[in-house]
Amino acid sequence: MQDGLRERKKQQTRRALRDAALHLAVTRGLSHVRADDIAEAAGVAPRTFRNYFANKYEAIVDRHVDRSGRTAAELRARPAGEPLWEALERAVLAPFLADGRVERAPDPDRMAALRLVLAEPALQAEMVKARLDADRELARAVADRTGTDAEADLYPVLVAAAVAAAGAAAMTRWLWSDPPVPLAALLTEAIRALEAGLPDPSAGGGR
Repeated sequence: MQDGLRERKKQQTRRALRDAALHLAVTRGLSHVRADDIAEAAGVAPRTFRNYFANKYEAIVDRHVDRSGRTAAELRARPAGEPLWEALERAVLAPFLADGRVERAPDPDRMAALRLVLAEPALQAEMVKARLDADRELARAVADRTGTDAEADLYPVLVAAAVAAAGAAAMTRWLWSDPPVPLAALLTEAIRALEAGLPDPSAGGGR
């Protein structure tokens, strides 16, 4: 019981730090945010920040890391008889739906600020590392579901990479849509396009 309470508090602190990091980056600009600022905004000591993250980039990207882990866990939890791509669609959407706002169009001013934050080269490099780890975890979940081997077979690795690419494409479209559109619709469209084999739209939907 005590261990469970301690773990929940750690997770709450981690979420507070990453939320503070993103909020400060969006409102101030990433170059004007220090680790100490993030700790202060989250209501913890600077050394507490360093117990969780090496730098502000890790803190911001941790939201993606967390969602990726939850996607893999959700896929493992889906009913065994559910078709793979239906399970993947639900698994990809689940973390975003749990976080809220994914079904509503975002605020244009916030999106403009977020685009500037995500354009930072150091943050992009951190995101690449996070995506590699996320791909490996999702590949293992796909392998478990399909009776394949994530270390030896191409299929689970290919599926995980394709799903990650679809998610990234949906996020990019979401960031730059004018007028803004809900992210859930874009994620659903991206996964269903993969399931359909990415039919050529210029050929009337034929493959």
